[in-house]
Amino acid sequence: MAKKTANLAVISNNSFEAAKAVNLQHYDISSALQTSLEFSELVAIFSKKIEHFLPHSAYVYSNPEFGLEIKHGVFTQHYCNYALKVEQQQLGELKLTRHYRFSESDLKLLESLLCCLIYPLKNATLYHQALKMAYTDPLTQTNNRASFDDSVKREMSLAMRGNKALSVLFLDIDHFKSINDQYGHSCGDVALTAVAKWIKENLRSSDLVFRFGGEEFVILLSDTDIEGAKLLAERIRTSIEQHTLAYDMNAIKVTASLGISSLCTEDTLDSFISRADNAMYQAKRGGRNQVVFAA
Repeated sequence: MAKKTANLAVISNNSFEAAKAVNLQHYDISSALQTSLEFSELVAIFSKKIEHFLPHSAYVYSNPEFGLEIKHGVFTQHYCNYALKVEQQQLGELKLTRHYRFSESDLKLLESLLCCLIYPLKNATLYHQALKMAYTDPLTQTNNRASFDDSVKREMSLAMRGNKALSVLFLDIDHFKSINDQYGHSCGDVALTAVAKWIKENLRSSDLVFRFGGEEFVILLSDTDIEGAKLLAERIRTSIEQHTLAYDMNAIKVTASLGISSLCTEDTLDSFISRADNAMYQAKRGGRNQVVFAA
C-alpha cells in the first residue's frame, strides 16, 4: 500500500538560514536555482540537484494561481506531497514519487532541501504576478492589447512552423455607446465584464481572449480552421444574445458583431488581423448581431 504523506512546508527566515548553513555547504542547489524565474525550470533544477540525495522517479508541481500543473518522470505508487508557503504566501504544491516508501529520514532531508526552493519560487511568483498585472485588463480580467501584440506573433510563428491552423475572431459589442449614454458608464463597465465572462464560458483552455480596446475583444484560436472558428463564433454570438443584463432595475439586451479570418500561407501579421477586423465591420454594416468570415 502506498505511503501517503501530506505536509505543509512553511519556511521562516530563521529556518531558511539554518538550513542554508547546514546543507548548502555540501549541495550547490541554491546557486543553481538563482538562474531562472520560470516555475518549470526551477522545479526541474531542484529535482535534478536532489536526485543524488533523495532518489525519486517523478515529480508534479501544481500552482492554481497560474493554472500550472507540471509533470515529469515515471509515476509510481509511493509519494510524498508538500504544500509550499512562505510569509503567508502560497507557492504551490510539490509531489515526488518513487517505487519504494519515503522514510522519516528521507522526509526530514527533503524538508531541509525545500528551504532552497522556497525563495526562488517566491521570486518567480512575484515576477509572474507582475507580468500578469502588466498583461491583464483590470476591468474584464482578460488579456490586454499589449499581451495580444506578443501572443499573436508567437501563435503565428508556431502555426506556420508546425503547419497548423490558426484563426482570429474580432468581436464588437453592438450599440455600446447607447448603453453608456442611456444608463451611464458604470453600466457600460458591467456590460463589458459580462460579455467577457460569456466569451470565456465558450472557450477551450488553449484559446486566448483579449480586450482589444473600448468595447472590442479579440480571440486567438490555436489549431482551429475557419469552420471551427465559425462554429465557436456563432456559439459566442448566441450566448451573448440569449443573456439579459440586469442593471439598476433595468433589463438590457446585449448583442455582438463578429468577424473571423484564418491564417493563410502568404499572410503577414497585418493581413491576418485586418481581414478579421474588416469582416467584423462588415457584420456591423450588415445589421449587427451576426458572424461574417473573411474569404
